[in-house]
Amino acid sequence: MVLDGRSPEAVRETARVLAAGELAGVPTETVYGLAARADRDEAVAKIFSAKGRPSDHPLIVHVLDEQGARVFAQDLPPVAHRLIEAFWPGPLTLIVRRVPGIAAAAAGGQDSVGLRCPSHPVFRALMAECRALGVEGLAAPSANRFGRVSPTTAAHVASEFEPGLTVLDGGPCEVGIESTIVDVSRGGLVLLRPGVLTPAQLEAAAGMALHAPDAQAPRASGTLAAHYAPHATVRLMSTDALREALAGECPAGLAVYSRTSFAGTGAAPALQRAMPAHARAAARQLFAVLRELDAAGATEIWIEAPPQEAAWDGVRDRLSRAAAAFSPR
Repeated sequence: MVLDGRSPEAVRETARVLAAGELAGVPTETVYGLAARADRDEAVAKIFSAKGRPSDHPLIVHVLDEQGARVFAQDLPPVAHRLIEAFWPGPLTLIVRRVPGIAAAAAGGQDSVGLRCPSHPVFRALMAECRALGVEGLAAPSANRFGRVSPTTAAHVASEFEPGLTVLDGGPCEVGIESTIVDVSRGGLVLLRPGVLTPAQLEAAAGMALHAPDAQAPRASGTLAAHYAPHATVRLMSTDALREALAGECPAGLAVYSRTSFAGTGAAPALQRAMPAHARAAARQLFAVLRELDAAGATEIWIEAPPQEAAWDGVRDRLSRAAAAFSPR
């Protein structure tokens, strides 16, 4: 059941569904989420069941503001405050120490929890209504079957689940890939998942160096080696390797997604889509293109690897994990 997010009554109805412990598909600026109230473990369990997601793979708790964050955070260290001031509302998730006894299921049983404050106006209206009903946080992974391509429209969400799911339509997502995740729970600044925020932006706001995760880093959403995969097999290739492959015989059902034009290289693939030259634009359309090519019947998708530049880290991360899945029809 898709509801118009421009309607205040639709927003209130979705808030009532969530307050009652049921699931709803909700828009954010990154991707659509499959949401449940984070303070009830039995509600959060429905997310894992609906997605087919392992219950120890943590979810992100979405809040309206710092007041909401403090319901779940045992503390917010100074570096967290600096990042909140710079990037909230927005596509940044902070891993902080969790208040014992709350959101254990959403945290995958860890003593830390991921918190994000989305900027999407429909989501913020929804969270304001949820707060009025006593709900300060929504656990919400991407609203798709586990390991598959994330949804960036309400129609994507509706196609993934049973017709009875309430889906609040907020239009196409502006960012298009999931949030950057940084761990500030252990005194430093550790990048657990790249997004559209660059390391330089994070370091400038935090006032400290950004580090790679170590063996003690908390588990975080969307960091499994194989993830974000369409049904078609994804192969990520350098420009030269893709040109060479296209000079040979193209397999049936081949789709190509590239910034470079390979016209005249050899036999034309069945489907071709142009990747934007700018990282933010590529992120915005990435998942929608993968879904479109799947729906068009592609059996293989050959993708030109993004540039080795920090602005492309989030797109490169999603494509690398999609290619690792190797999930042919």
